[in-house]
Amino acid sequence: MEWRSAGLSWGDSGRPVLVWERGDVSSLVVGRPVGFRVVGRRECVGARGNPCPVAAAVPGRGTQARCAECARLDRAHSVAADTIADDPRTYRVYLAWFGVGMVKVGITREERGPARLLEQGAVAFVWLGRGPLMAARRAEELLRVALGVPDRISYARKRAVRASLPGVEERRRELERLHGFALALGGWPESLERLDLGEHGVVDHGAVFGVERIAGLGGVAVTELVDGGVVTGSLLAVAGPDLYLGDMGDISDTGRLVVLDSRLLRGWRLEGARGVVRTTVPVREVPAVQSGLF
Repeated sequence: MEWRSAGLSWGDSGRPVLVWERGDVSSLVVGRPVGFRVVGRRECVGARGNPCPVAAAVPGRGTQARCAECARLDRAHSVAADTIADDPRTYRVYLAWFGVGMVKVGITREERGPARLLEQGAVAFVWLGRGPLMAARRAEELLRVALGVPDRISYARKRAVRASLPGVEERRRELERLHGFALALGGWPESLERLDLGEHGVVDHGAVFGVERIAGLGGVAVTELVDGGVVTGSLLAVAGPDLYLGDMGDISDTGRLVVLDSRLLRGWRLEGARGVVRTTVPVREVPAVQSGLF
């Protein structure tokens, strides 16, 4: 049976699942094998829950899996693009930590909880404030300038440091220091409630992602999916959109780590690939922090 992928979701459970276009989900469980073959061509996933009217073909390397028209429609209703100013829902302002000196400020709808942080691959985060959308936006800009932190960090940079992270305590200390500095700043919007550390503290996703299982490992990263290509391996970790697979190859092979950005799955039809032991889609080398892969 063939299934068309809608990508990966962290959902309300805080656990990663693969989502299929017809609404089914498949749990991702560390230690279990993952294997599939890509079938046919990649099609646009549409916009705002609506299918692409022409089922346009899209390139295998893109992470958005949308044609130009659907991408425009999706962007036109995006909070991230500042195209919605009158959203009545409550938003939260946060600081997210991805590596040493790699912190960003952002906002997310309060009803989503930590889902946005999990999706971004934030190894740790802390809440700073809550309130109306435009007040949250003003606070985001204030903190970006005052703390000298960006509001975006590329996935490539996050992946580059994920196998060489410091421990939980160092992550916590850096965020607590920045949290204290942020709340002491003047100029916060009056309608935004500041959140101290007492209720939630620093939330760490290291164990949820499984970063310790990939510490010091290099390997290869999938660059694109192609018709007939196979991705296979034992699931070692899931961080943000990224799947980390132990691809053991044939009996004479020492094995390797394969990193798959699950956003590359969207729009492809996939089928099971039982009995295949080697990933065959295009990949590029990822340097190891320490010698050896396994």
